[in-house]
Amino acid sequence: MSDQGYTPEGKVIISMDDVSYRYPRTKKWVLKHINLEIHEGEFLAVMGENGAGKTTLCQCLNSAVPNFHEGKLTGTVKVFGTDTKNCKMSDLCDKVGMVLEDPEAQLFTTTVRNEVAFGAENLCVPREEIIERIDWALKTVGLEEFIDRAPTALSGGQKQRLAIATNLAMRPPVLVLDEPTSQLDPVGTRDVYEVIRELREKEKMTIVIATHKSEEIAEFADRVLVLKDGTIAALDKPEVIFNDDELMKNCSIRPPQVSALANYLREKGCDIGARPTLMQEARDDIDRWYKGARV
Repeated sequence: MSDQGYTPEGKVIISMDDVSYRYPRTKKWVLKHINLEIHEGEFLAVMGENGAGKTTLCQCLNSAVPNFHEGKLTGTVKVFGTDTKNCKMSDLCDKVGMVLEDPEAQLFTTTVRNEVAFGAENLCVPREEIIERIDWALKTVGLEEFIDRAPTALSGGQKQRLAIATNLAMRPPVLVLDEPTSQLDPVGTRDVYEVIRELREKEKMTIVIATHKSEEIAEFADRVLVLKDGTIAALDKPEVIFNDDELMKNCSIRPPQVSALANYLREKGCDIGARPTLMQEARDDIDRWYKGARV
């Protein structure tokens, strides 16, 4: 398995130092001796099989673990220098936004406008600024024309984008997304990742996302953190992670389809060269092989 490799530039804004955690009324440790630094402006993907600890790790970052779920946390989690054991979740809500797997679990008002305004209102943001934030957040996620619509009338992808907008209105520098596209079709998935790309490029946000979808991670992520039974199995660039066949198999991660295609072609005697992880890389490799092939 791969060890921790590439480290991005930028200052460390979140750190986990020898973190282990177990939920109340259980003896099983869900996280075990996690050491991790998240850098300003990076896109970190968290992957691994079901039960590996992805959601728990994400909830450590806004202090839901242990302040909401309780249980036992050892080690130290620091967010912008604040030890999460010594603060409330409300102390971090303007620093770390959290988007859940099921958007309906965090949408509860009667209109899109009210939904986006809710968080900023609780931060006591002035009314005029709240209006500006609503317009900006909805424009960023492409929902400005739905401002007066009921959240229940939106599609799955639109609800997920609305959940992102509700966090954006609080202007957090870090956005954590837990399986945000697990219930979406390919079009909805692409829409959500395009929003995330824009947030990184225009707003310089730090993104942490737990997901099973390798294609988008290969394209968008700076690093991939792979969890196995609550421990870090690997941490490196996507192209390194997705080219480690043993790691993919042991951690039940599906490689990008273009990587699987390259393996299939190689098994059939058509070695196209380096194993691609992106669609364009695969096209270029196959095109080069085809031009030089003797049929």
